[in-house]
This record gives sequence, C-alpha cells and structure tokens, in this order.
Amino acid sequence: MQAKFITLKNKYLQATITNYGARLVGLLTADKDGNQVDVVAGFKSVKEYENASSPYYGATIGRFANRIAKGKFSLNSKTYQLPVNNGTNCLHGGGGVHNKVWDILDEQDQCIVMQLFSPDGENGFPGNMYIKVTYTLNDSAVMIDYEATTDSDTVVNLTNHAYFNLNGEGSGNILGHTLQINADTYTPINENLIPTGELATVAHSPFDYRVAKAIGRDIETGYEQLTLARGYDHNYVLNKVDGQNPTFAAKAIGDKTGVTMEVQTTEPGMQLYTGNFMNGTNTFKGGSKDDFRSTFCLETQHFPNSPNQPAFPSTVLGAGQVFKSSSVYSFGIIA
Repeated sequence: MQAKFITLKNKYLQATITNYGARLVGLLTADKDGNQVDVVAGFKSVKEYENASSPYYGATIGRFANRIAKGKFSLNSKTYQLPVNNGTNCLHGGGGVHNKVWDILDEQDQCIVMQLFSPDGENGFPGNMYIKVTYTLNDSAVMIDYEATTDSDTVVNLTNHAYFNLNGEGSGNILGHTLQINADTYTPINENLIPTGELATVAHSPFDYRVAKAIGRDIETGYEQLTLARGYDHNYVLNKVDGQNPTFAAKAIGDKTGVTMEVQTTEPGMQLYTGNFMNGTNTFKGGSKDDFRSTFCLETQHFPNSPNQPAFPSTVLGAGQVFKSSSVYSFGIIA
C-alpha cells in the first residue's frame, strides 16, 4: 500500500493522519477567540518525514516505546539483542514501526484503522506480531486505540509521539503552558536516561505537577534529574483507579490561545518530554523550525526499560494473547 494523507473531521476537530508510521500530522481545534489553531507539529509530505533528523513526529511507536538499556532483555531464559540507536540504548524499538507504511483496514469520515505486520526477529524482537491502531474523532476528543497479537512470547509497549504546542505550531516555546499530571511518583533516570528502578515521590521537587503550574517554572533550576535529560524526559507513574477504562492522566493549557488538552489513558505511565533535543534542523508544515522546546510530548505508555525491571508493570505479551490499550486526548478552551 502507498503512503497517503487522510483527513478526519467533525464540527469540533480536524485531524490529518498518514499511514506512513500511522502518525498524526496535524490537529485543528478552536482557540478562545474562535480561530482555528493547529496544535500538533508535523511535516507537509512523507518525504519530509523520511528525511527528518528525528523520525518520531506524530508517529505510532513500537514494538517497544521508549528506552531499553543496552538494547538487551531476557525472556524465557533467552537473551535478545535489539538495535542500539540512542547512546547505549535501544530507543523506540530500534528501526521501529514508525518508518513503515501501514495497511489501511477501514477509512471513514471520523475514524481510520491501520495495521502493520512485524515479522519474527525484526529489530531483534521475538514473535510474528500484528499491530493495529485506530484513530477516532469523538466530539472534541481524539481517541487512539492500540491492539497487538503475537504467535510467540514477546514484549510490547505502544504509544503515540505527537509533539504538541497548544498555542499553535510555530508559536514559540511551550514554557508558558500550564500542565497538571496525575502522578505522585516518577521513575528517576541515570546518566544514560534509563530508569534506576526507583519510584521517587514528586513532592518537594520540580517534578510535582499535581497542582497545575507552568512547564517552564522549574525547568532551569539545576535539579540533577533535569540536568541529566536537559529538561523533562521522564516517565510519570500515573495514579490509577481503573485498570480497564481510560482515567485522567494530565491536562495542559496553552497560555496564548486558552486551548486545553486533557489526556486519559489505560496505560500505567506517561512520558513528559519538553523538546530538549530539538535544535531547529527541520521545517514544520507551517514554515516554522523545530526549535528548542517549541513542543512537548505526553506519551502514554508502560515504563521505560520494563523488560529489565521485574518490579515495573509487565510488558510481556504471551503467544495467542491480545494487547489492548486506549488513550484519549480531549480539547476545549478555558472557561
């Protein structure tokens, strides 16, 4: 199947999707003045995605989102070696699923279903895996549903890597955005950006977003964890009350537009990334550059390096089992 761009639309939202990486290219919503604003950064063409210095913009990420230390994990007494593409780590599945053209199984005005087959051994992962992603517009929300099956025991961790700026793509940095995260703890990292295994309290630290605050308020405090990652690039352990249905994870507000985004998910964790490695190399679809901290990400997920941390929620998917996960991004304006 060829790569193409698809538009989903209702009276609240307009989402542009491409089956190249099953990715979200752009998302139009109304700001406080009634103007349409594109809150997701992306590129004009598949070629630009292929040539971008970062391949993850808006993409579905797998087979294993985030980092695995040294690209190694053991399962059923066998050790698997994955590509090392991020210092000493495997990041986002190595070659991943973000650079593949997905099959479109169903396409409607407000919904699209895409599927990808990943053969046994691809990027070192065991098992033949089918991954399915469904984007649905439901009033003022974008719903993303994931499903995966395998014929051999394996690990899986799927997310979406949309880069958000609720003031609009190209509107400057995101440090004035207000953010709230429903998490009492997070997973601190070492110098290789790998979780140490500790669950640390957010209390009395720059990681405390339990009460909404500006993203930029504490980002330059010199706190060791922020220095290691050049900002926020950390997994939050979400406070969960329901393991089956999406529950509240975060809420962000654009300080210029008043656009609000609330995130709900079935996943146990969420990565906050504040564009620390963006450096103006790429040009977005609106003509602006991907400058330092001009976007942020809220990646719903299982924890990084989970296959090597038995105390973390398991990412093992057994042969014949079905992995399912749902995340919802709801948009509005401040009252």
